[in-house]
Amino acid sequence: MIQRLLSVSRFIMIIPFAVTLACSFVMLFYQSAVTIASAIELAQRGEVNQTVMKIFAVEVIQAIDVFLIAIASYITSIGLYTLFIDEKLPRPSWLRLQNLEDLKDNLISVVIAVLAVLFLREAVAWEGNLGIASFGAACALVIASLVFFLVKSRRSDD
Repeated sequence: MIQRLLSVSRFIMIIPFAVTLACSFVMLFYQSAVTIASAIELAQRGEVNQTVMKIFAVEVIQAIDVFLIAIASYITSIGLYTLFIDEKLPRPSWLRLQNLEDLKDNLISVVIAVLAVLFLREAVAWEGNLGIASFGAACALVIASLVFFLVKSRRSDD
């Protein structure tokens, strides 16, 4: 009885699977609409200069940031589904997850990319103040810590 209950209880992971998948779709569609609207607005203005292009570049970088977060949500969703519900789900070779550590590693890799994009957005919008150095150092410290964690966890798996 308890064994059957525990076996069936894994299906509770449908909740985080569905929520992360829905969040991924919402972020992808919303940010796509925002980016397209921004491009249309830029075209309707008709002015082309360095300031306008810099503003649009920052908006594009922000869109990439949201897309990366949506991808992380999607990877988490698929990972939860394959780890708990159906391991036979067809997926690309780079998305083969054997355990929660693989899922964490994928998520950490996307977080590193998001932090790099965040810094890039600040660098593009930078107007010469010194605040960017401390922001860059903070991003670098977090990225270095995450890379250290990834390397250490992969070594302990071997």
